[in-house]
Amino acid sequence: MTTGLATFAAGCFWSVELVFQRTPGVISTKVGYTQGNTENPTYQEVCKGDTNHAESVYIEYDPNEVTYEQLLDVFWGKHNPTTLNQQKGDIGTQYRSGIYYHTEEQKTIAEVSRDKEQEKYDNDIVTEILPATTFYDAEEYHQRYLEKGGQCASKGCKLNIRCYG
Repeated sequence: MTTGLATFAAGCFWSVELVFQRTPGVISTKVGYTQGNTENPTYQEVCKGDTNHAESVYIEYDPNEVTYEQLLDVFWGKHNPTTLNQQKGDIGTQYRSGIYYHTEEQKTIAEVSRDKEQEKYDNDIVTEILPATTFYDAEEYHQRYLEKGGQCASKGCKLNIRCYG
């Protein structure tokens, strides 16, 4: 089976991971850090804001079950793409909105999707669309954090996601 890869940043990676864990066709997810300038950053380093990494989710998916366009729909629906470096109470460059493409086709699809999504907002979408760089896995305790905390990660689950720290 040929799988696809996708990397998205949309605020705190815990809830972003859970929404994609629930998405049919997603094979696996992991949270981590990308687009920064430090090798193997720690959570503490990323939170200081010195590494320029974004909290991100790396996704492996089955393109026969879910398309990249559908993953983008989940991404747009998960956060407010018009707030720069902020999602709700989380503020900092690590919480920026980003689509990090793995192929030129993904880049084109992401740009078209962004332009369509822009029609829903009065403010400009500030989501960056950039080539995916090295993805560094976050510490183990961050992986599947909300699922380990008792929240439903089953495919298709529609229960509200509660993010807490």
